[in-house]
Order: sequence, then structure tokens, then C-alpha cells
Amino acid sequence: MIELLVVIAILAVLAAAVVLTLNPAELIKQGRDSTRIADMAAMNSALSLYLADLSSPDLDASAPSAFACDASGASCTAAGTPPTGSCTNITSTTVDGTGWVAVNFTGISSGAPMARLPKDPVNSTTYFYMYDCSNTNSTYELLAKMESTKYATTSASEVMSASKDGGDDTGWYEVGNDPALDLQ
Repeated sequence: MIELLVVIAILAVLAAAVVLTLNPAELIKQGRDSTRIADMAAMNSALSLYLADLSSPDLDASAPSAFACDASGASCTAAGTPPTGSCTNITSTTVDGTGWVAVNFTGISSGAPMARLPKDPVNSTTYFYMYDCSNTNSTYELLAKMESTKYATTSASEVMSASKDGGDDTGWYEVGNDPALDLQ
């Protein structure tokens, strides 16, 4: 009986060490960040296809503001910088120009490259996707806020630095054909 209790105690100590070493909460955050990176890549590809396919692309078909988000929040901060908190409440994921990315993907000759627009895995007032464009220059920028220490830290190895994503804001993961686009 004593040997059994000793074995159980050893297993408990080992299990606690594994949980502390692996940090499951951080692994979940890293998984959500990986989803964000994949979603931004898919949106970037869809927008590139849209620009290449249409002779007169409209990047802000029904944009209710200068930049749009899929956040479930309230209002955006001042123009010129990404919001630090919540953004305009645009939760639609339709690809017909009325979604949070105001581009009518159904106008592409081969059809919409995706069935619906992606949503941030958390989609809160802190973590959301953002879209901005310049119709005049046919440029766009997609932004996402990262949450894991692997991706959201300010170290040189993080994905949000200008040397990694090409953007101009280290607080956001930025992709697009002009990731340094100043939000209007």
C-alpha cells in the first residue's frame, strides 16, 4: 500500500512538472495566433486575386468607416493609427461586399475564393481583425492582434516587427500589398 502511494505521489509530481513546462494556456494562445496568421494569408490571397482579376476593383464597396473590423466592440480610435481597443462593430462575414472587408469577392470571374470571411478566434474588443484600403492606389492592409508571448512580444523574433511582416506598427500583425498603409 505504501509503495502504491509513493508511485502515485511520483506520478503527481511528474504530471505537475509537465503541466508547468508545457503551459497549456500559452499553447492555446499560440494555436489561435497560428489561426490568425493563416486567416490573414487567406484574406491576402483573396484580395490579390480580386485585384488581379477585375479591371476596375473597388476595395471599399460599402465601408461604413475608413477602416473596418470584425470585432464585437464599439467605436474606433482616431484616424491614422490602429485602434488600441475596440473597433466599429462589423460582424458580417459575407463575401458580397457587405462583410467586414468591404470587397465584393463574388465579382471575381472564377467566383468567390472563400465561402465567408474569417473571424478572429476570440473576436473580442481586444482581439479582432481589421481592414483598411486606399481605393485610389488600389492598396490594402489587413491587421490582426496576436496574444501569445511567442508572437506578441516586442522581441526581434516576433512576427509583428517591421522586418517580419513589413508593417509599420509593432503592436499589430500586418499583411497586404501595402502593410505600412496609414489607416485613414
